[in-house]
Amino acid sequence: MKWKNVREKSLRNHKYLCQESLRYGKHEEAEMVHHIFPLEHYPELAYVQWNLLPVTNKRHNTFHRRTDNSLTEKGLYWQEKRMKEYDAWKQRGNKDV
Repeated sequence: MKWKNVREKSLRNHKYLCQESLRYGKHEEAEMVHHIFPLEHYPELAYVQWNLLPVTNKRHNTFHRRTDNSLTEKGLYWQEKRMKEYDAWKQRGNKDV
């Protein structure tokens, strides 16, 4: 239940638009929410809004290599873009605000 509420808030905050598509001037409806810092490595960021990115399924598939689930250049781009938030989170002792 918590995930559904957090997911909905992220989608609503971004007007249900795919954030990766917007980088290219396209307005596509987001179908899911991507964890910028992957859930399997950062479970403590599962519900943190700045770590969530509304995207289409098609665009989401360009963020991970399906062979080993490592991040692609696009996935790393979003991590770099959110590095200030990540660093601030670490400074707070991994506490969500």
